[in-house]
Amino acid sequence: MKTNKLGLLFFLMLFSMRGFSQTSGFYDFKVKTLEGGDFDFASLKGKKVMIVNTASKCGFTPQYKDLEEVYVKYHDNLVIIGFPANNFASQEPGTAVEIRKFCTENYGVTFPLMEKISVKGNDMAPIYKWLTSKKENGVMDSEVKWNFQKYLIDENGKLVDVVYSKDKPTSDKVIAWISSK
Repeated sequence: MKTNKLGLLFFLMLFSMRGFSQTSGFYDFKVKTLEGGDFDFASLKGKKVMIVNTASKCGFTPQYKDLEEVYVKYHDNLVIIGFPANNFASQEPGTAVEIRKFCTENYGVTFPLMEKISVKGNDMAPIYKWLTSKKENGVMDSEVKWNFQKYLIDENGKLVDVVYSKDKPTSDKVIAWISSK
């Protein structure tokens, strides 16, 4: 009888830990910035976060301007994190130095940019595995369809929504989410 109770307790402990990691997993990520520094997602606790895969040679590239506008206006409760990615039609071929120069000179980007990663396929970065897999994030499955797809994460590290490339960061939907309590 004791063995069965211990087994049940062990199972419940594992099950609850599994659920916990789905809820808090967002804050467990550590990535590299475009300049090679460390960026710990735990520093984002209490803020809304928009994660977007970016590219310098895309029809949606002018969204850098919109992203910067939103970041400056709502920086008290929102962090935008850009992940340059070369997954779609080789539209982000640049090096880290080239990407930084392009973003700064053309769009005045001040929001955090991370190192160039892959957002789909076998070499998908761990943060994008979390963003796109219900098994990982506990909320929904999705697929990164193109550059400038946005993932919205609430103040508790929970994935809330996906906003596709055609919808600008200044859309009513995004601004309503940012402004909501």
